[in-house]
Amino acid sequence: MIVVVIISLALIVAAIMLIMGKGDWLIAGYNTASEEERKTVNIKRLRFVMALSMLLTALVIIVPVLMGKIEDRNTGINMAFGIIGICLITVILANTWCKRK
Repeated sequence: MIVVVIISLALIVAAIMLIMGKGDWLIAGYNTASEEERKTVNIKRLRFVMALSMLLTALVIIVPVLMGKIEDRNTGINMAFGIIGICLITVILANTWCKRK
């Protein structure tokens, strides 16, 4: 339970850093992209999408702990499906909405 809380807090801190505009190095791929590739990305939108993704993931992880249902087998399966769904939506938004036209 302590590990889940620590991971959730780390995700929340990372999301706050992205919202403040200080955490571009946390975004995989953007950090290693060339200047030409970075020009094709709307960084403000990408920060927003990534921060929202981190906050939703933290919420999916921490809510069962706060409700006391972390030991339930179905809770783990639901958490996994929730995180997979968040990841899929994040990838789609990062490759469509966050691109400059």
